[in-house]
Amino acid sequence: MTLQEHIFSGGQVKNADPDFGYLPGFGNTHSTQAASGALPIGRNSPQQPPLGLYAEQLSGTAFTAPRADNKRSWLYRILPSVKHGTGFQEVDRGLIRTGPCRESNLPAQQLRWQPIDIPEDGSVDFLMGLRTVATCGNAAAQTGLAAHVFVANASMGRKYFHNADGELLIVPQHNTMKLVTEMGIIVAAPGDIVVIPRGIKFKVDLVDGPIRGYVCENYGVALTLPERGPIGANCLANARDFLYPAAAYEDIRETCTLYLKAQGRLFRTTLEQSPLDVVAWHGNYAPYKYDLRRFSPVGATLFDHPDPSIFTVLSAPSDIPGTANVDFVIFPERWLVMEDSFRPPWYHMNVMSEFMGLIYGVYDAKPGGFVPGGMSLHNALVAHGPDTEAFARGSTKVLEPEKLAGTMAFMFETRYILDPTDYAANLDTIDASYPDCWDGLERTFRAPD
Repeated sequence: MTLQEHIFSGGQVKNADPDFGYLPGFGNTHSTQAASGALPIGRNSPQQPPLGLYAEQLSGTAFTAPRADNKRSWLYRILPSVKHGTGFQEVDRGLIRTGPCRESNLPAQQLRWQPIDIPEDGSVDFLMGLRTVATCGNAAAQTGLAAHVFVANASMGRKYFHNADGELLIVPQHNTMKLVTEMGIIVAAPGDIVVIPRGIKFKVDLVDGPIRGYVCENYGVALTLPERGPIGANCLANARDFLYPAAAYEDIRETCTLYLKAQGRLFRTTLEQSPLDVVAWHGNYAPYKYDLRRFSPVGATLFDHPDPSIFTVLSAPSDIPGTANVDFVIFPERWLVMEDSFRPPWYHMNVMSEFMGLIYGVYDAKPGGFVPGGMSLHNALVAHGPDTEAFARGSTKVLEPEKLAGTMAFMFETRYILDPTDYAANLDTIDASYPDCWDGLERTFRAPD
C-alpha cells in the first residue's frame, strides 16, 4: 500500500515524514504522477492521453496574462470535470456569506471576540462549520475578502467542496487537519497555513480530533510573495519552504456529494464517483502549504519598532501600487533588542483594515484578553494599540535583549472596510468589554514651566 493509499483509507499519518510527497518551491512549475506513465511526455493534450485518462487544463488566470503572472495546470484525470458540473440545486448556505454583505449595525469601534466553541454534539464537518465573520468588496468584481472561522468535529467523508468565488487561505488553530484535494494531500497543523486556489475541489478530514481555525477568502488576484525591496534576496518567507502536494487520487465509484459556492450562493449535486480523480498533473496552479515557523523575521536592531508590514508572508496586490487587496501578516517568535524604544506595537490609526487572530501563545500587545482562537477587527482609521498592562510594562521595563517565544499571531489586512455579519454581531463570545482595556491609560503630560 502506498502512502497516498494509506492516507486516503484513513490511516495514521502523524508519523509520516513531513516532507514525503511534497514538491518545494513557491510558484514553480511542478510535474507529478501517482501512477507510472500517467504524464504525457513533450505535449499537454495528446490525441490519446496515457492510461486512458482525460486531459484537462485548469486556468487560474486569463490565457493572455503575462508569463510571469500566468497560472495554469494540466490535469490527467479518470473523468473530466464536465461530469461534475450538472444537476446542481441551490441549498441553504448556512452561516457562509460573500461580499458585498451588509447585515449588521455594529458600531465603527474596536471589536473583539473570544474563541468559537467547537461543537460537542452532532456531526459538524468543515463545510457545515464554516462561519463568516466579516466581508468587504465584491466577489463578482474580484475585489476584497471574507474573513471566516471554522469549527468541525467530523470528517467530510464523501462530501467535497468547490469554491468559485475566491482563493482560500486556511489557518489551522486547533488540532491537525487533512486536506484531500484534486492534486494531492496536504496535512496541516497549527503553525501551518494552506492555500487552496479558486476552483480546486477538496475535502477536509480530521486527524487527531476536532478542529478550529480561520479562513481568508481572497476575491482578488492570487496571493504571492511580497517584494523584499532593500531587504534583498533573502529572509521573510523563502520560496523553497512552500510545499505543493504530490499527485494522489481517489478511484472510488460510489455516491458522493459535491458542493459549489458561486456568486455567494451554495449549490449541491450528486456524483457517482469521487471528483478527486486526478492521477497526474503538471503546472503552477495548485494548492500549497507553508510552515509559518520557517518565516525569517527582519526587525530593528538599534532603535524604534518597524511597521508590521515587515512581517508580510503573502500579498494579493490591488490596482494601487503598494496597497494590497489582501496582506497576510504574522507576528512570530523573534528577538527584541531595540534601545531606548517602546517595543510593543505602538498606538496607531491605519487606512487599512485589520482582522487579527491568535494561533497560539501570547500576543505582546494584548497579554490579557486576546487568547488563542480569538479574533479582533480594527477597521480603517479605528484607533488601536497596546492595552494598559502592555503599555505600562513596555514603558518601564529594563531594556535587555528579550525573545518573544512560543507565540504566533496573524492579520488579514485589506484596503477595504470590513462589514461584520449578523452571525458575528450576535455571537455571545463578542467581548463587549474590549474597549475597557485602555481605561487605565492616564494623563502623564507635564507642561514646561
